[in-house]
Amino acid sequence: MSQSFEGKVVWITGAARGIGRVIAEAFARGGASLALTDVLTDDLKVTADDLSSQFGVRVIHENLDVTDASGAAAFAKRCQSELGGLTILINNAGVTRDGLLMRMSDEDWERVISVNLKGTFVCTQAASRPMMKARYGKIVNIASVVGVMGNAGQANYAASKAGIIGFTKSVAKELASRGIRANAVAPGYIQTEMTGELPEDVKQAYLAAIPLRELGTPQAVADACLFLASPTSDYVTGQVLVVDGGMHT
Repeated sequence: MSQSFEGKVVWITGAARGIGRVIAEAFARGGASLALTDVLTDDLKVTADDLSSQFGVRVIHENLDVTDASGAAAFAKRCQSELGGLTILINNAGVTRDGLLMRMSDEDWERVISVNLKGTFVCTQAASRPMMKARYGKIVNIASVVGVMGNAGQANYAASKAGIIGFTKSVAKELASRGIRANAVAPGYIQTEMTGELPEDVKQAYLAAIPLRELGTPQAVADACLFLASPTSDYVTGQVLVVDGGMHT
């Protein structure tokens, strides 16, 4: 998808690698200034340097735990002072701690809920302040098809992603009068380093459940983000765009 984002400032969490890096590259290709955060400091610097040199766009980056409210607020201010504003937020940072319900520890439950759900709240709250002043902004939260349909062994992850969907719909209603749109992207089975390590029989089982009979790509998720962040979707808010090859219909 070819979109121009020149003059826009995009904050992407979890941007160091994987889907986050592909999303960052897609916006850089469109000419956006990038504000990248992650807890993977070394990988984040590599990504920031690569995108800056390859696309000639302005890039700032910072090690940030998305559950750190004061850190997120400070970074949002940094976007304004160093890049001139904050137009788009992509809440991509997330973790998994899979396990069956009866064996899941409190720590594994709380960690996933904290990073995935609280982190989305914290960064949205921080980014919404400059967006409200500008009376325009786009917030795209990365949920999951698991948050829509559930999945055995992922009660914590499914709950966090379902929470993101409800949160997104509430934010859309609350901030619409200030010109801010909030939507979610719910990816299905996406081909990443993590899913690439799954046993072959598990991969085949996933493929059998996908009507298109192919795995999703990080670029497919990035394209959905580009659409929801662009003026093309200005009359779309509070929605969940499922990108799963028809797995959930």
